[in-house]
Amino acid sequence: MRTGVQGPVDVRRRYMVHAGASAISAADVVAVEEPLKVRVDGETIAVTMRTPGEDRDLALGFLFAEGVIATVDDVGVVSHCGRPGDRNVIEVRSAPGTMLAPERVLEGRRWTTTTSACGVCGRRDIDALLARCGPVGVAGVVAADVVTDCVVRLRVLQRTFARTGGTHAAAAFTADGVLLASHEDVGRHNAVDKVVGALLRRRLVGRAAGSPGPFVLAVSGRASFEIVQKAAVARIPVVASVSAASSLAVDVASATGITLAAFVRGDRYNVYTHPERLAPAGAASLAQEA
Repeated sequence: MRTGVQGPVDVRRRYMVHAGASAISAADVVAVEEPLKVRVDGETIAVTMRTPGEDRDLALGFLFAEGVIATVDDVGVVSHCGRPGDRNVIEVRSAPGTMLAPERVLEGRRWTTTTSACGVCGRRDIDALLARCGPVGVAGVVAADVVTDCVVRLRVLQRTFARTGGTHAAAAFTADGVLLASHEDVGRHNAVDKVVGALLRRRLVGRAAGSPGPFVLAVSGRASFEIVQKAAVARIPVVASVSAASSLAVDVASATGITLAAFVRGDRYNVYTHPERLAPAGAASLAQEA
């Protein structure tokens, strides 16, 4: 059974099965997963599986992460298109006087459909990615307890997850712990793209970045390469993950100057790169455990 209403959740029939007992039928709430086709000036750039909602931010965040746009001023109109009622195609149009060139930036490639579980980084050479991002030379420190607080607050913000158990979340905070943007999605990378897209619209990232800007990116699930890559492009200096960090995420964080914290649970976490950006107490704790 489904409601026919497009949104972050849907209703389906499920059967609760217990060994040695009859199955019990009831309605259940599940997270929605549908394809989104991203077009730039009429050309399809990507198709990704996502949770409907904040599609404009998702498209902007994705294009920003891949270097197709450098600022919100590069974009004229972002809108859904296609047949009436079809909300699974988003069109991004160049701003007047600007010609977006995704073919050049994406090295002549077009994305095939990707699942909600994987990233969509089109760089064949990680060195090229690092050369494009450069070091995240954001000055300042963040208190160790602010990092843990950001992750705790992220869990509170996961309203769709609370209903379905089927979504990831990302949120951006200032160094003082002020929430700037948060989003959920079935894909970890999509949640981050939605957050970065929202920051881009508010001119908190990009060439015309405002102040105070994002300092901590809190993410559910593991911290893998594409999460750190997107943080590096957005110049967010701290990534805090509820779960583990991958080896490539650690390598990229180290090379780009990002402080990568993982297994952020309770009042403890692991810091794999650039602990100097943490307040002295957090850095001292790390040194003692080492």
